[in-house]
Amino acid sequence: MYQNVKIFDGRKFMWDGKPYDGKEEAEEVISGYEKEGFETRMLEEEGKYLVYSRREVKEVVAEGQPPV
Repeated sequence: MYQNVKIFDGRKFMWDGKPYDGKEEAEEVISGYEKEGFETRMLEEEGKYLVYSRREVKEVVAEGQPPV
């Protein structure tokens, strides 16, 4: 069916798991993702609109005690 992962411009994007019937609905979802700091792409496949997103990790937080 639809691919969970797509590569755009050499970067990995994940599908949000829902095929949207209309372009406007998909664009609303994209707007929400972008407000949360995600980079997005939209594809049309088989008459449905698919939203892919990604966000770069800016900081890694280690939990627990450091090894001795």
